[in-house]
Amino acid sequence: MPQVLHVQGLVYRRPGPGGDAGFAMQVDALSLAAGEVVGVVGPSGCGKSTLIDLLALLRRPTEVGRLEITGVDAAALWRSGTPDACTALRARHIGIVLQTGGLLPSLSVRENILLSQRLLGRLDLGWADALLARLDLAGLGQRLPAQLSIGQRQRVAIARALAHRPQLVLADEPTASLGVDHAPAALDLLLSLAATSGAALLLVSHDLALLRAKGVPLRHCSVQAGVVRLEAA
Repeated sequence: MPQVLHVQGLVYRRPGPGGDAGFAMQVDALSLAAGEVVGVVGPSGCGKSTLIDLLALLRRPTEVGRLEITGVDAAALWRSGTPDACTALRARHIGIVLQTGGLLPSLSVRENILLSQRLLGRLDLGWADALLARLDLAGLGQRLPAQLSIGQRQRVAIARALAHRPQLVLADEPTASLGVDHAPAALDLLLSLAATSGAALLLVSHDLALLRAKGVPLRHCSVQAGVVRLEAA
């Protein structure tokens, strides 16, 4: 399978107040092929969301050996000072499921889902409708996000992340707001839809038991000598 994500020697440092050590994260190696899934687990505050931001090209790494997404050398884009190229790469090839949903409140459910397609000029109404149906959102397309339950909004966020058929999907605690009754089904849908679309999926979660129950391969954020490292779980 083609390689979608390849990371080597990524370091991110954020200084603390008053000149103290602050926060540091190091990813020695991480790779994902098309259709592959990996879960990143660890306690709250260990940097899982920061990892999502780095891989989504929303934060610039302090140091990086290789950061390739869909064969594009994103590390070179950062070094050359072309953040607009990083934005374009993210818009075309990366889908992000935010922990808070992040839906635009003035747009209907359907227009939230179609937004990435419209921005890329790749309207695919059939795929959008299929996502609505698979995520049990059929009939809700004209509602505004405020008219939905928390679980429905999170399912819309999943649909929006997949709408433009990205090659890499990054999910930040996608089931955290759903509760124990609804989280397993939502995770099943995310895993199934990512597999159907052929996307590589990296999801971060504090719910180690749920990911293990679903057979998701795991990596663990651990703190060693004040540095967060990504290790085999």
